[in-house]
Formats: sequence, C-alpha cells, structure tokens
Amino acid sequence: MNIALWFVQGLLCVAFLGSGGLKVFAYRKYLESVGGKLGLSKGLVTFIGISELAGALGIILPMATGIAPILTTLAAVGLGIIMLLATGFHLKRKEPAYATLALLILAGFVAVGRGLGQ
Repeated sequence: MNIALWFVQGLLCVAFLGSGGLKVFAYRKYLESVGGKLGLSKGLVTFIGISELAGALGIILPMATGIAPILTTLAAVGLGIIMLLATGFHLKRKEPAYATLALLILAGFVAVGRGLGQ
C-alpha cells in the first residue's frame, strides 16, 4: 500500500507541477491551451496555479523529509478541493471533466491512505 501511495503521490506531484507552473509562469500559453477564452481573471488563474504548486510540493516533501507528515494529507485534501471545484467549472462550461475527476479520486486516495495510515 505504501508503494502505491508513493506512486500516486508522484503522479499528482508531476501533474500539479505542470498544471500550476503553466498557470503561473506561462499564462499566455495556458490561455492558448484552453481555447483563448477562459472566463476567469488572470489573478484568479495565478492564485489557482500557486495553490497547485504548493499542493504538488506538499504532497511529497512532508512525507519524504519526515517533517510534519500530516501536511501531506492536508495537501491531498487541498488538491482534492481544487479538483472538485475544477470539475464543477468544466461541467458548467459543458466541457469534459474526466481529468479533473481522475485527479480528484487520486487525491482522495492519498488523503485517505495517508490520513488513516498515520
């Protein structure tokens, strides 16, 4: 179980580093990737990106260093909340939400696995 949790944590870290990094450091490229019209302010997109970057680091570093490992569980919960909101956003726009739902499930797996395993 520990190996599966670490694998999923790694996947989440890579996914959110990429997604958050694109939103924070390459906003124009991000806009192009979503079709040019988003309906969210640049400030909100930057905030979401920073939250994703913080979650990506939080899903790995606390458990890896052994310093306050409960933060890994909290990071997973936070990423799950972001994905829950993203799913609602995409469904409202009548867009597919498979990726956000998959990330939500993976974050929930880590939150439960790390939260109950402590």
